[in-house]
Amino acid sequence: MTLKFLGTGTSTGVPMISCSCSVCKSSDPHDKRTRPSILLEYDGRVVVIDTTPDFRTQALREGLTRLDAVLFTHCHADHIMGLDDTRVFYFRQQVPLPIYAEARCMATLRTTFAYIFEGNYPFGGVVKLDPHVIEGPFDLWGLEFTPVPVLHGNLPILGFRFQDTAYVTDVSEIPESSIPLLEGLDILILDGLRPKPHPTHFSLAQALVMVERLKPRRAFLTHIAHELGHQATSSTLPSPVQLAYDGLRLEL
Repeated sequence: MTLKFLGTGTSTGVPMISCSCSVCKSSDPHDKRTRPSILLEYDGRVVVIDTTPDFRTQALREGLTRLDAVLFTHCHADHIMGLDDTRVFYFRQQVPLPIYAEARCMATLRTTFAYIFEGNYPFGGVVKLDPHVIEGPFDLWGLEFTPVPVLHGNLPILGFRFQDTAYVTDVSEIPESSIPLLEGLDILILDGLRPKPHPTHFSLAQALVMVERLKPRRAFLTHIAHELGHQATSSTLPSPVQLAYDGLRLEL
């Protein structure tokens, strides 16, 4: 199984519009961050977690030619607004696209993309969706996904564990009841926004504390803001931790 980081930036992306800081003006390609998403490829299937506003750009960059399912961590704009761009895969594959989200998020998707869900849009092609409400672990073509409840500020959202890898973005607190779901990991992908505390995200220091507690073999930080330059920050991280970057590919 291959995991690709489609995007590793915060909700504004990096560079951020109107900013002239050193990271936003950096020539290092690792500092060019689209909104956060990952892609899994296994057994001829492609599964994406979150369809960001940059999904089209990400798919073109990675040469994506098929899409078999989308999982959503939550329904903030930086995680869902690329859903319309999945329609090209429906046109190509002619199979309704399975999407998975918890009940609150699915209700938001139905409102935000009413023209898709109502099924009677008369003004052009739209994707046909096969919606599934997440209520527990589920299997996609032989790979089990376990939802991991976490908090994004006061909003309950989901991370996902699959085999010995977990993807936990947009998190400010991991409840004690979810800790066992994140133990024994080979790879932990975790929110690490910036040096200063934030009400809805782990700061860099908080992320490192959680990595130390969970003790994965490797950890990658994502949802990174423009306060963290890739090269300067990477030189300060303990050995099991790395900053992820757009296009990074892991063999699981």
